Amino acid sequence: MDCILTLDIGSSSVRTLVFSFDGTALDGCGIQIPYQALTSEDGGWESEAPELSGIVVDALTRTCGQLRARGIRPAAVAVDTYWHSLVGIDAGSHPTTSILHPFDSRSSKDALLLASRIDNLGQHARTGCMLHPSYPPPKLLWLSQTQPGAFAATRRWMSVGEYLFLQFFGVPAASTSMVSAGGLWDQNRGDYDEELLAALPVRREQFADPGTLDQPCTALLPQYRALWPELDGIPWYPALGDGACDNIGSGCTIRDRWALMVGTSGAMRVTIESPSVEIPPGLFCYRVDRKRFVTGGALSNGGAVYAWMKKILRLPDDAEVERQLAGMTPGLHGLTLLPLFAGERSTEWRMDVRGAISGLATSTTPMEILHAGLESVALRFRNVYEILEKTFGPPQDLIGSGGALLRSPVWTQMMADTLGHSLRMCLEREATSRGAALLALERLGAIPDVSALPPQLGDAIPPDPGRKELYLAALQKQRRLYKHLFEEN
Repeated sequence: MDCILTLDIGSSSVRTLVFSFDGTALDGCGIQIPYQALTSEDGGWESEAPELSGIVVDALTRTCGQLRARGIRPAAVAVDTYWHSLVGIDAGSHPTTSILHPFDSRSSKDALLLASRIDNLGQHARTGCMLHPSYPPPKLLWLSQTQPGAFAATRRWMSVGEYLFLQFFGVPAASTSMVSAGGLWDQNRGDYDEELLAALPVRREQFADPGTLDQPCTALLPQYRALWPELDGIPWYPALGDGACDNIGSGCTIRDRWALMVGTSGAMRVTIESPSVEIPPGLFCYRVDRKRFVTGGALSNGGAVYAWMKKILRLPDDAEVERQLAGMTPGLHGLTLLPLFAGERSTEWRMDVRGAISGLATSTTPMEILHAGLESVALRFRNVYEILEKTFGPPQDLIGSGGALLRSPVWTQMMADTLGHSLRMCLEREATSRGAALLALERLGAIPDVSALPPQLGDAIPPDPGRKELYLAALQKQRRLYKHLFEEN
């Protein structure tokens, strides 16, 4: 039983892994099952709860087969999911709505309506969340108007993790981590924000009871006990936010070691162990657990920018792209790009803005557009970096993670050059799942603290001092373009 089974519910796949008590992922154990969310032209981004539950059941069933073959029985199950999900559940524990993803933007007008009712900046200082369609409050208002029957039938509003625990245990167990990122939680008071609740057509009892948060479940319902006997009678810890787990798994457990994650989206985050926190304007702030906060900035457009350009510009294979990018000089393309294809989260939190390219000429090549696009994402991270630096001082370490960076050393170097700070890549197999496992080990008492098992890190990638002024000039050009397009008009 000297191992932890992790269950990661991402926005595009369900993954299981098994970690030993030294924080190492076991080879030959784990399943990844991809799935696609349902999207629509009006900004919809959702999944059907029963279908996602079926995928999770399949992944766990196949993983238990692997465990039996090796004679392994885990000591606990650690779960993480993407933050800000929302699903309604009726009195019979059936979904009344689809699972709404943070990228679902259909509630953009409702976010503006809420901001006209209450002080957006004031509530952000309490909740760490802006009135933005990526968070549940505007979605709740939108659902009340567009799906009134389903809204009226809803007894409980919950995250995808709570829904899965309801299915497997009959109890919608929730964590402080997940509730804190729902846009309704006062981070320092540790309770729901009364002003926000009053501005919405919901009741406090429709959300997780603060007094029951973080309690593990152990007794699976009979049908799942028969299916997964290895997982019955051991603690299943309520789902944590994937971003919090990524920080822990990549070793960013203290305030002077920052995490830079670039996957499909992107984030720069700082973990703070403190009784309270002052939330920086423009950034988010949630909880890792009852004793730790995590604050930083989120970009909707990270690796998605590369994926979009590769498809639209018909670029060569990744190896050839990397080779050509390595030979290009910053600024020579003459382009200024805003990579806001899916709107903006940090730092202005505007959903009405969109991507833009300035400086195109008849001689501009697809590779130059890609080069400018990757630089533009790094420049957006610079905005987040500057706010964090002003609040906490410069970091001692900057740790990178995420498939987009791991696949592109050139982009990783761009990040170091743009931020003006050395960057070390986390070499762990899955930093997010590892973080969930470490937090479970800490709760079990198997380790004194999550920092006791540091991750494997690559060599430091220093910034190129010869590119400092080039990227500072590019940053000012990007800011001027943003101001001209979205603030002056």
